[in-house]
Amino acid sequence: MRITAIKPMVLGTPWRNLTFVVLETDEGLSGVGEVRMVNHTDALLGYLEEAGRNHVLGSDPFKIEDLVQRMFRRDYARASEIMASAIAVVEMACWDILGKALGVPVYQLLGGAVRDRIPAYANGWYTVERAPADFHTAAQRVVARGYRALKVDPFGAGFYELSRAEKLRSIALIEAVRDAVGPDNEIFIEMHGRFNPVTAIEMTRELAPLRPGWIEEPVPPENIRALQKVATAVAPLGIPVATGERMHTPYEYRELFELQAADIIQVDLTHYGGISATKKLAAWADAYYMLIAPHNVCGPVGTAAALHLAACTTNFKIQEHFNDFADAWVKDAVAGLPEVDVADGCFPLPQGPGLGVTLNEEFFAEHPREHVFFNLFAEDWQHRQARQNPTHDTRAHD
Repeated sequence: MRITAIKPMVLGTPWRNLTFVVLETDEGLSGVGEVRMVNHTDALLGYLEEAGRNHVLGSDPFKIEDLVQRMFRRDYARASEIMASAIAVVEMACWDILGKALGVPVYQLLGGAVRDRIPAYANGWYTVERAPADFHTAAQRVVARGYRALKVDPFGAGFYELSRAEKLRSIALIEAVRDAVGPDNEIFIEMHGRFNPVTAIEMTRELAPLRPGWIEEPVPPENIRALQKVATAVAPLGIPVATGERMHTPYEYRELFELQAADIIQVDLTHYGGISATKKLAAWADAYYMLIAPHNVCGPVGTAAALHLAACTTNFKIQEHFNDFADAWVKDAVAGLPEVDVADGCFPLPQGPGLGVTLNEEFFAEHPREHVFFNLFAEDWQHRQARQNPTHDTRAHD
């Protein structure tokens, strides 16, 4: 079997463009991958055009390790988010083909399931005004949908530090969320790499009485020693530190692991070279007694891939999910994706061969690529809409 075509397609939303990649083969089987490449979709598409010619076309989709190694090494370039994401969409499409060819789910090919249910937490639910009453109502909707955990960034457009008024406002928002969800549900605090260490430590101490389940990316990702400073300071509070969504190679994780500067690894398989690379990283993290809680801002195919990883990974904690609250209609791009069960806030195991989803290519014509710039440091970014007037991008990429 050989790969005969690589076909990217872009699905637009008001704040994120989702890139799907279909690999076709000479035996009629096809596989699909997906990544949300925030603000860098053109770079990804350009890389895929060259990598398709240089590495992918003509390759055996069963020889996944060989194809990934060629894409990673033979361009003679240091791996970046663009390269790692391109490898990921190709790699997960190959796993989809392999599972379909053998008639089994991908997680069966990776060692089999170690759990019957996959816990999930909601993100993208607080597209409201930054007022306690609005956050309270929005959080109640999450619990009513069945989730036992949610994540929130209450800090507005803050960077490095906050004014006293903004500190008090952010605390009030989390107080409202805790009141809405009660004592038995988890609240994860997203910091989006906003803060210097002293501010991250101060805010964690202020929020500690509300018992957050973790603080996420408290400082920018480039300086692991700064992260270690935060982790050391908040450890006596019993609040875990989570990070990893902007780390794209094992070499970036080496120092993090050696310094034990985090407790929970939030690797995003769509930005980290795919399913098998992430499975290897999880095994490495396990040697340090770390859990993984994979980052996932994708639509349905990226979510499906994450569920297969979760099914077969022993130190998995919980799965991020956007698509019940932010652009829920994107789930219609495929058939076959499991839904979060309202009874327990968990996904069931994926069903069907490969990733278990079937792409609806006609759906993409109804939702073409949007011209958006998502800026986490703009005022009212939580509305998750473009700061400029969104328009359809008419460039012929899909």
